[in-house]
Amino acid sequence: MAKDAHDVARVPSRGRVLKASYGRAMQALVIHRYGGPAVMSLEDRPAPAVGPRDVLIDVRAASLNPIDYKLRQGKSKLALRLPFPIGLGCDVAGVVAAVGAEVTRFAVGDEVFARLEKDRMGGLAEQVAADEAVVAARPRTATFEEAASLPLAGLTALQALREAIDLQPGQRVLIHAGAGGVGSLAIQIAKRMGAHVVTTCSTRNVELVRGLGADEVIDYTQQDVAAHPRDLDAVFDTLGGASELTSLRLVKPGGVVVGVSGLPDAAFARAWLPGWVRPALWLLTGKRRRVAAAAGARFQFLFMRPDGAQLADVAAWVDAGELRPLIHATFPLADVAAAFAELERGRARGKIVVTIGAAPTPGG
Repeated sequence: MAKDAHDVARVPSRGRVLKASYGRAMQALVIHRYGGPAVMSLEDRPAPAVGPRDVLIDVRAASLNPIDYKLRQGKSKLALRLPFPIGLGCDVAGVVAAVGAEVTRFAVGDEVFARLEKDRMGGLAEQVAADEAVVAARPRTATFEEAASLPLAGLTALQALREAIDLQPGQRVLIHAGAGGVGSLAIQIAKRMGAHVVTTCSTRNVELVRGLGADEVIDYTQQDVAAHPRDLDAVFDTLGGASELTSLRLVKPGGVVVGVSGLPDAAFARAWLPGWVRPALWLLTGKRRRVAAAAGARFQFLFMRPDGAQLADVAAWVDAGELRPLIHATFPLADVAAAFAELERGRARGKIVVTIGAAPTPGG
């Protein structure tokens, strides 16, 4: 009988088995082929091997991101060429269980969080191994669930605003989808940087985004985003597609639009995509380049990078009360398919979190 969207197969490990470092099996969510929810399996897998610079983490919570179902569907396979079986999930929070011989920043028992390296997915598991460079101490005032909600979304927002946009105090920035996992953090980070923040959301989320610090709110169910005055210094576009074209028309001459969800730009293609893809991508992004040229604006695609030092900044802002994690819902690992179904509905306010292992403990 075929599995439905709320049923994940539970099968023993199969396929190529890596040597386990600690001689025990663990539960992990993996895929052996690309496809819909039915290809996900909650399996017994070997514990991860721990290299000399690695931190082994007993996972207490992990969060879901759109990259997880895009990876499952095969939509990211040109940029992330991973061998099967592929572990899903990239955001984790937990307790250090072991460290490699060259690790200097962490010790057994430390409470940490991380966005795993791009070639080492698999956060929806009882244990993960990660290079210490992508790991940071968990915010003291956050639960494991809250900490797990932060890495990818927080790093994406931070790198877009601080690096790609180089946002300055007093500048006007539009952040699309302000109630989402990335947008909700981007609003708060932009306000911390002294910017005037405009955001988009539906009617039900207007008060939510105002509470996060938005100075102006565009209710896209009642207002035409394209009618906003062309007075923006920058746009952080988390939607992609036609939204990027609208965003380019809203920035001042010399402004910048940073995108994370649509088609990548030439710089990304040179760094991450095989050569045969680049001519097709050039053709597909032609209209975006023409609109940018007509507006006197610049478009930049952002491919977030894991960074433990930046995560430490995020943790410090949480502990200082300057950044508030927003969790939409939590699910146990046994119900991970239901968590994916909720994610793929596309209406989450904040992040969807999966609890794993021992019960999360409060921060503080």
